[in-house]
Amino acid sequence: QVHLVESGGGLVQAGGSLRLSCAASGRTFSTYAMGWFRQAPGKEREFVAAIRWSAGSAAYADSVKDRFTISRDNAKNTVYLQMNSLKPEDTAVYYCAAGRGIPVRLGSAYDYWGQGTQVTVSS
Repeated sequence: QVHLVESGGGLVQAGGSLRLSCAASGRTFSTYAMGWFRQAPGKEREFVAAIRWSAGSAAYADSVKDRFTISRDNAKNTVYLQMNSLKPEDTAVYYCAAGRGIPVRLGSAYDYWGQGTQVTVSS
């Protein structure tokens, strides 16, 4: 069982940065792939980024590549999403997820989800 709690969301101007954190409980955290997804009002949930348990392999949505960076600290049971050059279209609720399925870009690959943190980017 893994319990996830996101933090770090907020209001930022376009071009600004935010760092999201996802704290996980559970001794098996390091064996899970971790992902970030987001959902904007009226839109479906979409994949943002994922990192495998070894932290050596990450995947990104094309819309955030070169702007966002996912990382994890297994010793702290925490995964991060550094978001730079934010755009108004990045506005959404961001969710952290843990899973052992594939492919990591699909929500169905994840077994555990956090409650979400709101990110709002003003123009």
